[in-house]
Formats: sequence, structure tokens, C-alpha cells
Amino acid sequence: MGELETEEQKTRVEIASYLRQLADQLDGGDAVTLELGNQRVDLDPVDPITFKLEGESDWAEGDTEAKQSIEFELVWWREAQTTEEGALNIEQTEP
Repeated sequence: MGELETEEQKTRVEIASYLRQLADQLDGGDAVTLELGNQRVDLDPVDPITFKLEGESDWAEGDTEAKQSIEFELVWWREAQTTEEGALNIEQTEP
């Protein structure tokens, strides 16, 4: 088990660059490295991969702002017979 989830404020350009690097890693067919904040994890997606995409807007009467978001998720299944085989190895990186 394990999960890498962090939040950072970035510019549109920084996010686009990050997503391009991720796309290049996926296209290359090898493991991908996710690095956010001071955490890093390597994952090795295998076909078939389910691609989930969501666009959302959250606004209520009386609000002066609407929270809008784009979320995407890639899901795949790997063989794992033990907890170790199914776990993520999340590493701390230098700040």
C-alpha cells in the first residue's frame, strides 16, 4: 500500500512542462517517476491502463468565487503476491 499525494502552487507553464515530461516517460514504455514537493515514487504502468478525466466547477449561491478543477487518473493492475510487491516505495528527496 502507499500513496503519494501532495499539493503545490505552480504556474500553467510549470504544470504543462511536468505533464509533458510525464507523457514522454509513458510514451517511452519504461517506469515513470513522479516527483512532487520533496517526495518521489517510481511506477511502472502496464497495459491496459484506464484513463479517468474529470472537469468540475463548485459554486454556491452567495459565493464570490467558483472553485474549478481538472483531475485525471491512470489506473492499472499489476501482479502482487505479497505486501512488498504491492507497495509503493516513496522516497524523500532533498528540499
